[in-house]
Order: sequence, then structure tokens, then C-alpha cells
Amino acid sequence: MAKTQDFTAMFKDVMGAFPVDTKAMEDAFKTQAAFSEKLTAVALEAAEKSSEVSAKWTKETLAKLTEVSKSKAEPADYAKAMTDFASATAEVAAENMAAFAEIVKKVQMDTVELLMAAGKDMTDEASAAVQKAAKEATAVAKKAAAAK
Repeated sequence: MAKTQDFTAMFKDVMGAFPVDTKAMEDAFKTQAAFSEKLTAVALEAAEKSSEVSAKWTKETLAKLTEVSKSKAEPADYAKAMTDFASATAEVAAENMAAFAEIVKKVQMDTVELLMAAGKDMTDEASAAVQKAAKEATAVAKKAAAAK
């Protein structure tokens, strides 16, 4: 019966010839964690502001509904109250939609800013890692050539 060859020693030698820089991995993880933290802060700030606008909008609408729900002396007063409510609601809706648009615009600008900064950081880190790996590979190649 044929025996299978044990490749463990060979793989250890190969992996030992190409050392892995765990510092680069740690730095990449830290960079990613910092980026995630900043992006989460942008999202949470937007959610907070959106909730404030929604709460304000709800309060204003309820206050206007209170006026509509009051009893009137004349039937025409009900129609006027509904008309006033409809126009006030449209005005408040426009104001609040503009507020939401401002929130979205700020989120978009902050996100683009973060992505640009992250891209620059990652490019710098990748460049440094490639240069370091090239130096190490050259050193290993020279050592291997000298050993022959």
C-alpha cells in the first residue's frame, strides 16, 4: 500500500520563507474600526435629528388638529377650519421636508468626506505594506540565492 507524503514540514518551510506581518493586519483592523466608529456617529446623528424633526412635526400637526376638533357655531366655520388645517399642514410639511433634506445633505457630505479620508489612509497603508513586503521578499530571494 502506498503511503501519502507528509507535506507539513514543506509547508512550514514555505510559510517561514514568507513571513506575515501581523502589525499590518492589526493596523488595518484598527483603521477599519475607527472608520466604522465615525460612520456610525454620522448615522446616529442623522437618526437623532430626524427623530427631532418628526417629533416637532407631530406636535405641530396635533396642535392644529385640536383647533379643527373644536365645536363651531356655524357650519361654514367647519369648512374654514378644515381649509386652514389643510393649508397649515401643507406649509408644515414643506418646512419639515426641507429639514429632512438638510439632514440627508449633511449625511451625504460627511460620508463622502469619511470615504475620501479612508481611501487616502488605505492607499498610504497599502503602499507602505507593499514596500515593506518587497524589501522582505528581496532579502529572502538574496538569502536563497546566496545559499545555493
